[in-house]
Amino acid sequence: MPVFGGIVFRDITVARIVVTGGAGFIGSHLCDYLIAKGHEVIAVDNLFTGSKSNLAHLFDNDRFEFIRHDVTLPLMLEADEIYHLACPASPVHYQYNPVKTIKTNVIGTLNMLGLAKRLKAKFLLASTSEVYGDPKEHPQKESYWGNVNPIGPRSCYDEGKRVAETLTVNYRESNDVDTVIVRIFNTFGPRMLFNDGRVISNFVLQALQGNPLTIYGDGSQTRSFCYVSDLVKGLVMAMDKEGFHGPVNLGNPDEMSIKDLSEVIIGLVKSSSGVEFLPGLPDDPSRRKPDITLAKKALGWSPAVSLKDGLIKTIEDFSRRLNSAPPP
Repeated sequence: MPVFGGIVFRDITVARIVVTGGAGFIGSHLCDYLIAKGHEVIAVDNLFTGSKSNLAHLFDNDRFEFIRHDVTLPLMLEADEIYHLACPASPVHYQYNPVKTIKTNVIGTLNMLGLAKRLKAKFLLASTSEVYGDPKEHPQKESYWGNVNPIGPRSCYDEGKRVAETLTVNYRESNDVDTVIVRIFNTFGPRMLFNDGRVISNFVLQALQGNPLTIYGDGSQTRSFCYVSDLVKGLVMAMDKEGFHGPVNLGNPDEMSIKDLSEVIIGLVKSSSGVEFLPGLPDDPSRRKPDITLAKKALGWSPAVSLKDGLIKTIEDFSRRLNSAPPP
């Protein structure tokens, strides 16, 4: 079997892999990575927040297939592995239709776990740091149960992912499905939506357009930002590790305040933008930083791309798309 730094990984030379949410920001980068590794990839997406333009460069590849489908409905196909990423991940989108968000997390996850059971395929659940809520433990370890408001405006996503984790564990323990859970922390990079609503996409777009960068609250709240290529490698390493089930945090532990982030982006864009402070958002976590000890020990994974280098690539991508299409 393949060995990475003394760690044994599953020996799958060429696999047939399903990526739900495959037309999304992270999902499309994952499809690229898997195709580059020689696998066959089926991207499944209902295009609510995903875009076929993220995958257009793969459409002529014989090892790639796109299916427009909503995972809340049953799906019948054949595969060796399932990466389940389908679900809007930004508050703007997951709060647009909270019932649909819950259905995606619960019914969609049930459908994909049922498919994995039938196929005897390994299943990876893309969970989230939002399961920790507004954490009372800092940094957050996988053993932390979280501080989540079950009836708050973010609960459709936070609690939906917590139920998805429960389902994933139950299918492994009761139905012998080989599963792994990863908890994704704030991730950024090319292909983020202009109207994503997350802080980096907001700031980059505002800076490029010369508009004030909007900070909700006083800007002292912190986040830890992981570049998308690092995150994708972590997902694949978690999938490929024999006997590993997680949950495991995947994120960059370099913590930064939102106010400091705004200053960095204004400087990199060389923008004349100022900063505008708006009222804080309900249930917005005050601090967010992953403890990645387990990812380092169990997977040999840690992020390699610095915030500055990742922001430069993200700014270049946003600038190119702004110059080639009408402003959003």
